[in-house]
Amino acid sequence: MLFTPYTIRGVEMKNRIVMAPMCMYSSHNLDGKVEDWHKVHYASRAVGQVGLIIVEATAVLPEGRISDRDLGIWSDNHIEGLSEIVRLMKQHGSKTGIQLAHAGRKATVDGDIYAPSAIRFNEQYKTPVEMSLSEIEETVVAFKEGAIRAKKAGFDVIELHAAHGYLINEFLSPLANKRDDAYGGPSENRYRFLREIIDAVRSVWNGPLFVRISAEDYAEGGMTTTQYIEMVNWMRTQDVDLIDVSSGAVVPAKIDAYPGYQVPFSEQIKKETGIATGAVGLITTGLQAEEILKSKRADVILLGRELLRNPYWAFVAAKELGVSIEPPKQYDRGWIF
Repeated sequence: MLFTPYTIRGVEMKNRIVMAPMCMYSSHNLDGKVEDWHKVHYASRAVGQVGLIIVEATAVLPEGRISDRDLGIWSDNHIEGLSEIVRLMKQHGSKTGIQLAHAGRKATVDGDIYAPSAIRFNEQYKTPVEMSLSEIEETVVAFKEGAIRAKKAGFDVIELHAAHGYLINEFLSPLANKRDDAYGGPSENRYRFLREIIDAVRSVWNGPLFVRISAEDYAEGGMTTTQYIEMVNWMRTQDVDLIDVSSGAVVPAKIDAYPGYQVPFSEQIKKETGIATGAVGLITTGLQAEEILKSKRADVILLGRELLRNPYWAFVAAKELGVSIEPPKQYDRGWIF
């Protein structure tokens, strides 16, 4: 199944291999613009036959960067560079995605940082400013404008980053959200910020829409996969197409990570909501990926570190599974798989 096409909202991926968004911290002019590194990095995975490549967390506001070397999409000046990496990926047959993000209280940039509540992540981070209602509204608009720019740049897929302790995740989790207004308290209120972002993005974007979540907070009083089922069902009603199921990082916590440790979260969400899911987390072999798909535990496989180690992982997996895929013509004489 790993090498069968997968179609979602009219966009066909040639296989079910997805490169997970991973920050490169390589915008060295501190302006959020694409540089040569990004062009080489993403195009290499396209040459390696990845079906869908999701560009790293790309900030919708400058204060929403994880670091001052993150990519940005808060200005029309970012569109040209993003369009270029889209062109480079597509010429090798990959579909292209971008993760729209805001780091919230985990931002490490100069100046004020923002969060649902004025609680810092840990002692190494600044105490954030609790967002006012007008700042929440402005951030929702920033996600919408980011989606408009992503569309202009030519991306096939948009993913909203609602995981790993960044801003949207902070609103969703009662561990980081202590508000007593319409954006805090019961689950429906904590979901309100993401609901407004999804509606705003959907008003300008008709393509596939993914949401990455942290299905487990790994801390007492935090979110669990079972609790997320309610929110995922709300996402379905808002035309979200796929849940990218990760976990952790909203608060410091010990995580027992082992091969495929997050796959059960994907499986539970898929079975209990019927929505498509992506599995991620220490998936390293073609056989492992094939088992996940054949057992209907996920619809696509997201790879992170494995694709950092080997841009041509797809060819290794194909050999392991007895599937023949064509190497780039330029590499034909030297291909060993």
